[in-house]
Amino acid sequence: MSREQFWFFHPFRVRYSEIDGQGVVFNAHYLTYFDTTITEYFRALGYDQYADAKTTGIDFHVVRSLIEYKAPVRFDQEIDVGARVARIGNTSLAFELAIFLRGGIDPLVTGEIVWVYTSQETHRAVPIPASIRGLIATRELHLA
Repeated sequence: MSREQFWFFHPFRVRYSEIDGQGVVFNAHYLTYFDTTITEYFRALGYDQYADAKTTGIDFHVVRSLIEYKAPVRFDQEIDVGARVARIGNTSLAFELAIFLRGGIDPLVTGEIVWVYTSQETHRAVPIPASIRGLIATRELHLA
């Protein structure tokens, strides 16, 4: 995975409260970085997931999360988290994510998050609407 694969990045600075006794980011915080970045990714596309879920009663559920640690991320480092939709199925989205030092080209951490579009009433998967697919396709040209 390389920096050039991503059109969207969200910046962070590692806070003291996010590190562990070894001086690196505690493992659970990587998922917070990923989740925040996905939220900002959709904000950049003009999609308000929260408002849409309130209106439709349909929302995305995380069904898979994967983190691969390649190098430590340490206190006070400035990082960029890249996000992209790697695959879109009938009812699911797969995000690829990567954490880079600010301006760096090699990922320190990579990950995958898979979401399923789910009725909040029945808890069953439903098709992702064309409107969401269209927004994603405006930036994720590899999916066209």
